[in-house]
Amino acid sequence: MAETTGTKSAAETIAGVAELSDEALAMLQADLDPRSFVERMTAGKLYRDAVQFLAHALPKREAVWWAWVAARRASGANPPAKIAAALAAVENWISQPSDENRRAARAAGEKAEFRTPAGCVGLAVFLSGGSLAAPGAPEVPPGEYLSAKMVAGAVVVSALATEPEKGPEKFQSFISQGLEVARRIKLWEPKQG
Repeated sequence: MAETTGTKSAAETIAGVAELSDEALAMLQADLDPRSFVERMTAGKLYRDAVQFLAHALPKREAVWWAWVAARRASGANPPAKIAAALAAVENWISQPSDENRRAARAAGEKAEFRTPAGCVGLAVFLSGGSLAAPGAPEVPPGEYLSAKMVAGAVVVSALATEPEKGPEKFQSFISQGLEVARRIKLWEPKQG
């Protein structure tokens, strides 16, 4: 997703699939790089748009890791057993992204409830690849952007689930962390030929 496609910039390409608000799209300029666009949306307090953009820009495993960190923070030091189990299952998949771990993350996420940050990120893992069908059944691949949408949902719910009055601070922290992930993996650096 990070490369320029045709005449569109990387930021325009990502924005095209991230389902951003009209207000966010109005901030997008053809010469704006993705990092600057995220920073502009954040400065404009369009936090959900910035989260959606990052969730669609990051590779799936890195995006899940980002959402997992947010969900872990939102779940507190001593989360209920179902939440802790979902977070552990996601962490297992991040460490070893096997199909068995992908399915286990979904099952644990369902037990934690998909409306929770931990449950949401468990579903993001399941939708990151593989098949939606039961093992042995004909393959049913997930839609390309379903995992990104669940990652965005997990980060948004993590920011607002508790102490919503602190939502702006939490959003800014999570967005900074997502930008740091993009920097570390050199997501938007020019490719060396």
